[in-house]
Amino acid sequence: MVAMPAIERPVSAEGDLLQEFLELSTPEGYRAELIDGEIVVTPPPDGAHETAIALIVRQLMRKAATECDALGNKGLITPGGRFIPDGTVTPVGHFEHAESWAGTAGVLLVYEVTSTHPAKDREAKRLGYAAAGIPCYLLVDRDEAKVTLFTDPERGDYASSHQVAFGKPLDLPAPFSFTLDTGPLR
Repeated sequence: MVAMPAIERPVSAEGDLLQEFLELSTPEGYRAELIDGEIVVTPPPDGAHETAIALIVRQLMRKAATECDALGNKGLITPGGRFIPDGTVTPVGHFEHAESWAGTAGVLLVYEVTSTHPAKDREAKRLGYAAAGIPCYLLVDRDEAKVTLFTDPERGDYASSHQVAFGKPLDLPAPFSFTLDTGPLR
């Protein structure tokens, strides 16, 4: 558990609150996000988590119908807070001149692999990404052994979803237009 120090002066915005926390309290190697008004600190991921991310990135880079950048740990400003997805997919060079925290305009897909805060990935982050208008949210739920693709953001949530068990194929829509192999996800 990480103890938060008292902040003795008011802060002007949620980004300032998170920045203050990052400067004062986040242990090296951990990441802090502001999710629905709560600062969530996450330890470095385990090997299975990183292996799942590597599988997704390899397939995106090899099979995607469009050129894209697959970014890790890009801070995104959403209506639900300041999130750091496990992966963000954008057109090539989209965030080249962006600050640490950037808006979500132009983001094609984000993905999360569940770890220490799976409920946040399943609900708060899904709603935040949808409210931000990100067209696709891919959730690799290791506890449930399922992969869910959420699409068609409208009115603060995704209107469509398609879920498969690990090992079953999952079709990704344009601009990716390929079938994701979920077999190695464990």
